[in-house]
Amino acid sequence: MAILSPVFLTPQNLTNVGTQAAVVAILAFGQTFVIVSAGIDLSVGSVAALSAIVTGYGASNLGLPAWIAILLGLATGLAAGVVNGILISYGRLPAFIATMAMLSVARGLALVLSNGIPVKVPAEVAFFGSTLGGWLPVPLVIMVVLGVLAAFILNRTYVGRCMYAIGGNEEAARLSGINVGRQKLIIYGLSATFAAVAGLVLAGRLASGQPQAAAGYELDAIAAVVIGGASLAGGTGRAFGTFVGALVLAVIRNGLNLLNVSSFWQQVVIGIVIALAVLTDTLRRKSK
Repeated sequence: MAILSPVFLTPQNLTNVGTQAAVVAILAFGQTFVIVSAGIDLSVGSVAALSAIVTGYGASNLGLPAWIAILLGLATGLAAGVVNGILISYGRLPAFIATMAMLSVARGLALVLSNGIPVKVPAEVAFFGSTLGGWLPVPLVIMVVLGVLAAFILNRTYVGRCMYAIGGNEEAARLSGINVGRQKLIIYGLSATFAAVAGLVLAGRLASGQPQAAAGYELDAIAAVVIGGASLAGGTGRAFGTFVGALVLAVIRNGLNLLNVSSFWQQVVIGIVIALAVLTDTLRRKSK
């Protein structure tokens, strides 16, 4: 990209790449927890939109203080994740079906609360889309902080070890004494909470809560995790790999924009990259 476009390596454009990657990366960090445990969460994009709408609705329509409205938005994300976990762990629904249902429910609730129009968010949420010192994007800072948090959870906590154990062999994890049902509640709760943060960051960038925001972002999040080296079969994956995967997607989109490539062809290129990433993962596992 640097060879094809002299603008690509400029500080301003590289900052843009990081900012563009932020929302997908934050969603993908939460998705990493789920995929490492051999699950899938298709609801993160809708949960992100619902959390932003709830925050804006709480501040604008209910007159709540901004910090309470933000906590309400984050709690909404957590609640959606816990519901996913209950349906999967105790309702015995496949993760694909449970989270696809939540995708529809969360998007519908976002449309109901907003009447299908953008909702004003408080200045504290708009700050999430601003810059520090006029040059450092706040979304970039939040992305790095949550990336470090995700890495800590995966590598340094009991919950993280349970994720790898469940993804490696769920029955063996259960026999070893892990409460798989409870851990899945935590895993899907974490994924949805990260999605809620991503929704607030996106609302800050858009300066409003958009009921149709983050549509399709769940696919980008899954792609970032897989491109970053995680296996959809579970048991493997790292936060840093997910970060790299999100940057890869952002770099491709940014570079193609600089080259004036049609957005339609961009979708084709992204699809090919995802297919190659999954194919590489499959061949790698077969060779072991």
